[in-house]
Amino acid sequence: MSTRTVLHDADIARALTRIAHEILESNRGPEGLVILGIPTRGVPLADRIATLIGDISGAPVPVGALDVTMYRDDLHRNPTRAPHRTHIPPGGVDRRVVVLVDDVLFSGRSIRAALDALQDIGRPAAVRLATLVDRGHRELPIRPDFVGKNLPSARDERVNVRLAEIDGVDEVTIGS
Repeated sequence: MSTRTVLHDADIARALTRIAHEILESNRGPEGLVILGIPTRGVPLADRIATLIGDISGAPVPVGALDVTMYRDDLHRNPTRAPHRTHIPPGGVDRRVVVLVDDVLFSGRSIRAALDALQDIGRPAAVRLATLVDRGHRELPIRPDFVGKNLPSARDERVNVRLAEIDGVDEVTIGS
């Protein structure tokens, strides 16, 4: 089994800084933004992006977490998946631009579940998607608006994102 590191801590930091700038540019500033991370590793990524946007713009951006567990269409294959906490910032999502943040975009099924979960919470003005890694192999017509790294991969390869907040180190690896 061979594994190689494709992003180190400095690469991840640069990618997140670029994503933060792109979000600000796309939204024409921080007004009306809400950043929601998809557990598990999308949550610390969302926190980092919101912090970067606040540092760049001088205005804080609300950040939260959106659990999609009960909205997934594959629970029958993995029924022991533990739900995570959903936290919607004060002010909610109605008439706001929501940026969903996930670590790896693969089939698109997690994002479809996130859109369903978001619909139960409110009605955003728009929903955007930011992902650290886009590895392709979509099964649904979902495309990210902001990408840290496009990483072509074989369907049977595994992309692992490790973050300091959870794993003690920042890196992205790919292996078979």
